[in-house]
Amino acid sequence: MEKVRVRFAPSPTGFLHIGGARTALFNWLYARHNNGVFILRIEDTDRSRSTDEYIDAIIQGMKWLGLDWDEGPFRQTARFDLYRSYADRLLKEGRAYYCYCSPAELEARRKEAMAAGRALKYDGRCRDLKEPVPGVSPVVRFRMPQEGQTVVDDLIRGRVTFANDQLDDLIILRSDGTPTYNLTVVADDIDMGITHVIRGDDHLNNTPKQIQLYNAFGYPVPKFAHLPMILGPDRARLSKRHGATSVMAYYEMGYLPDALVNYLVRLGWSYGDQEIFTREELIRYFSFENVGRAAAVFNPEKLLWLNSQYIINSSSERLAELVIPFLVKENIVPEGWNPDKQWLARAVDTLKERSKTLVELARSLRYYIAAEVEYDEKARAKFLNKESLGLLTEVRDGLASLAVFSEAEIEKLFRSIIEKHGIKLGRLAQPVRVALTGGTQSPGIFEVIGVLGREKTLQRLQKAIKTAGGQS
Repeated sequence: MEKVRVRFAPSPTGFLHIGGARTALFNWLYARHNNGVFILRIEDTDRSRSTDEYIDAIIQGMKWLGLDWDEGPFRQTARFDLYRSYADRLLKEGRAYYCYCSPAELEARRKEAMAAGRALKYDGRCRDLKEPVPGVSPVVRFRMPQEGQTVVDDLIRGRVTFANDQLDDLIILRSDGTPTYNLTVVADDIDMGITHVIRGDDHLNNTPKQIQLYNAFGYPVPKFAHLPMILGPDRARLSKRHGATSVMAYYEMGYLPDALVNYLVRLGWSYGDQEIFTREELIRYFSFENVGRAAAVFNPEKLLWLNSQYIINSSSERLAELVIPFLVKENIVPEGWNPDKQWLARAVDTLKERSKTLVELARSLRYYIAAEVEYDEKARAKFLNKESLGLLTEVRDGLASLAVFSEAEIEKLFRSIIEKHGIKLGRLAQPVRVALTGGTQSPGIFEVIGVLGREKTLQRLQKAIKTAGGQS
């Protein structure tokens, strides 16, 4: 059995977007499932729109998602000699011909065909031309079969049939000698030994043209798998108006790459009722039998939920590493901040079940890290007042005199104070919570005190006591 060889071949005319990332992922999974080869090829022949910035962004996005490639990245602009040699071969064998029709002539004939209700395709008038037309730089057209059918046996969509008389004699070299998309794709796939072409179904109409090119070169036609498109929640094609479509925008918003990979694979593929998969499981289970034909709907709420599950199930040590750039970006810590990693992991551990993204986690960590807290005005008025002054003072004095500063001992102290006054825990915990965090929402108060430590806790309680007593 031949070794599986697949490729992801983005055009660097924009950032790596959600649809492209899913195509890359399905290629990567198929290669890894079959112990095959995954190739990265940059289709940068559109020189007016392709930029090195976008190439770097695509590579950055692939690396962030953990989609490692085995060969490449290859750039088509470095391979023009190969494409011209393939075009020359077709010309020599009579499978391609020079076309001297001007764009204005082609447009006029297109309008005539439209008015007459004929197929909008080249009428073939240069097909059998014997002599060149002086003073005109010709294009090169592929001589498409005029009769019969081209059949695509698609691994997802099943059999799709195209009538050859509806297919155009496509241009394979422009008048300036640059190759066109269909020629470069087929030449590269032959040269790289591609066995399976896995791509979005917006390419399906190119497939019969490419099959005829493979046949003309005498090369076995790869197997094709055309993935269903991704729609926005309104069932229109996914676009910028639906929110972020660039992969790295999800990094900026604090998503974990494994969560995005898990979500992308479920846009069109399923394995029973399972929702959350490890990479190893995805590689083990992946096949085209479980890829649906229907368009997939992108659901931002589902992705956010999935990301929260990944955060909850990630180790606090790993999250502590991942959250540092977001702490810098949120101006909570300076660039180059080097914390006690064990302490930061402990702080993260108290907050990860409350955080859907790394941005939320970073913002929640602010009161642990800041030198001082800023009070929410409503919380300050309600909880840092004359009524709570005595309780705050007792907590401060009790914590200052604890022999062992542990969560268990802190809890004992709180229990003794509420029993002494005959009050509920909330009556004591809420003023302390506002004193330590600035607001009324936080993890358990004993955990918060444990993470802050004795010195910081006492400083904040002292400030709160002054505030409650009316001192500024």
